[in-house]
Amino acid sequence: MIKVGIIGSTGYAGQELVRILLQHPDAEIVWYGSRSYIDKKYSEVFGNMFQLVDDKCMGENMDELAKKADVIFTATPQGLCGSLVSEEILKNTKIIDLSADFRIKDVAKYEKWYGIKHQSPEFIKEAVYGLCEVNREDVKNARLIANPGCFPTCSTLSIYPMAKEGLIDMNSIIIDAKSGTSGAGRGAKVANLYCEVNESIKPYGVASHRHTPEIEDQLSYASGEEVLINFTPHLVPMNRGILATSYAALKKKMSYEEVKAVYDKYYKDEYFVRVLEKDVYPETRWVEGSNFVDVNFKIDERTGRIIMMGAIDNVVKGAAGQAVQNMNIMFGLEENTGLKMVPMFP
Repeated sequence: MIKVGIIGSTGYAGQELVRILLQHPDAEIVWYGSRSYIDKKYSEVFGNMFQLVDDKCMGENMDELAKKADVIFTATPQGLCGSLVSEEILKNTKIIDLSADFRIKDVAKYEKWYGIKHQSPEFIKEAVYGLCEVNREDVKNARLIANPGCFPTCSTLSIYPMAKEGLIDMNSIIIDAKSGTSGAGRGAKVANLYCEVNESIKPYGVASHRHTPEIEDQLSYASGEEVLINFTPHLVPMNRGILATSYAALKKKMSYEEVKAVYDKYYKDEYFVRVLEKDVYPETRWVEGSNFVDVNFKIDERTGRIIMMGAIDNVVKGAAGQAVQNMNIMFGLEENTGLKMVPMFP
């Protein structure tokens, strides 16, 4: 059994890790870490865990945890994992960090977009960006994983085949994305109260969202050129889900069949990426509660552009599910072990 510790187990992503790992045949949770609920029973924080989890919440002592766990998930705010990780810890355990601390390779860029000083830049180069469908081979031998952000996961996987094949003008990319309120985390904020978000939709982080450089980096690696994008997320009044609609200029005229062949080249053997049938477009309701990402595209012959679409559950494939997918790869398990959840509907 893989012994698992979770720091930040009482946030949305942390609770989702617990939900998934409780059903994982090869994993055992040995540490429910939480800054806010130390010594409180985990099932008192989340009533859905009643009679499923009897453990009490523990603190964030990663040095002690590293001696007990084969892998540590850090589902924490930016800066915390970077402040805790050390060479001694990484000698004893593996870390899958769900924050942004190790996603961006340029320290100055990270500090500019996140507004904090990086506490352990010496580990940035080593950290593997855990977008499994792209970096699977590097994940296998990693001891530190930077689990991708939710918007970058959805956006990058939607665009990646066209970027990798050099078929679109990379600097024409515009990404319009919608996210449910769980993406903002579990902390109390006036802007996320029911009366503030219900019956409304709003853009946020316009031209300044912190996932922008992460998406740009991944598309730059894919295309081999420096990429700048317009990325605008929107908050919609639902619990879970991301829908990303991306626009780009085609470099040449292409037929549906030609583009479909490109997507199939990269995704036909991917369990979690579902390329939909022609003129069937991704919807968040068909991926909710699952680790699937549904993608499709539409060619606009009138404008010479391609519209690339993707939908994920932001808490699963956008966070906890992808983290477990990374764990499976790191420990030599079948990639979908414990992750074959059928999407929930309604």
